[in-house]
Amino acid sequence: MSSLEDHLNWLNLHNEETIDPERPIIDPHHHFWPGDLHYLLDDLRLDTESGHNIKKTVFIECSQEYLEEGDQDFAPVGETIFVKKICDAAKEESQRTQIEGIVGHVNLLIGAEKTKAVLKSHLKEGGALFKGIRHAGGWDHHYELSNSHHNPPKNLYSDETFLESLNELSNMNLSFEAWQYHHQVNQVKKIAETLPNLKIVLNHFSGPIGIGPYATKKDEIFEVWKTDILTLSKYENVYAKLGGMAMPINGYEFHKQASPTTSDQLIKEQEHYYHFLIKSFGAERCMFESNFPVDKQSISYNVLWNAFKKMADRYNSEEKDQMFYKTAQSFYKL
Repeated sequence: MSSLEDHLNWLNLHNEETIDPERPIIDPHHHFWPGDLHYLLDDLRLDTESGHNIKKTVFIECSQEYLEEGDQDFAPVGETIFVKKICDAAKEESQRTQIEGIVGHVNLLIGAEKTKAVLKSHLKEGGALFKGIRHAGGWDHHYELSNSHHNPPKNLYSDETFLESLNELSNMNLSFEAWQYHHQVNQVKKIAETLPNLKIVLNHFSGPIGIGPYATKKDEIFEVWKTDILTLSKYENVYAKLGGMAMPINGYEFHKQASPTTSDQLIKEQEHYYHFLIKSFGAERCMFESNFPVDKQSISYNVLWNAFKKMADRYNSEEKDQMFYKTAQSFYKL
């Protein structure tokens, strides 16, 4: 039996009855991986059709299927080509979940003119499905921790070349996904105040780290994070995704348990982050996200969305509609 099969069997050790199964949902954050990790259209559908009413999804870049020939600044366009084919295949069964957005990657340190050219290539290949880019900025000085997958320099989001390139997204009516660590929230603030017309969405609560030197500092990190998040929320061009904290780097060690995470356990450990973010940004700028299959290391898709629905129970009907559907629909123009 493969390690993937073992993991799927482990996830099946805990199942829950689906809460509010008719509620329409847009999942604005998932990935595709070929190869050993193997998370493609059939895998996504097994998850999105496991109980909740997932109408649409948005693919977020994860450095897959880059072009190997030609100018390597254009290599990330290969990922858009790869995902566009999956989107087209999904359309053959229109009654099932559709991937209606693609967020790709451009190395924004190549300068504004080259960035513009690469973005045009993404748009040529992805068409209306192409919504924007992510250039991860997660950097930490502790040797035990790895920087995010684009291997960014320390202050990527403050770099003048980076900001000039980001302005090309604003000019082309595309959005930016900000993905960094908890101590870098103010770098996102720099982007927001420099480019007020750029639509920005904060990924994964700005990545609170809970391993290595941060493992014993969860309460301290949360207090500093609250101050920084409240400041960032004042910028109306910044939105926030609610999810992506079941990764090993967040330090909850869900993936090491004898049985997978329950919705109640996730809520007990993390709801203070969710409710503070919603309070700060307002439901109209918040959207629940799965971050699958990354968070699948710890929790099943059905149980994760049950947790979201339980946490959303205190909010009114319109606020729920915003966080589960309308905010993502508006932000990505779906």
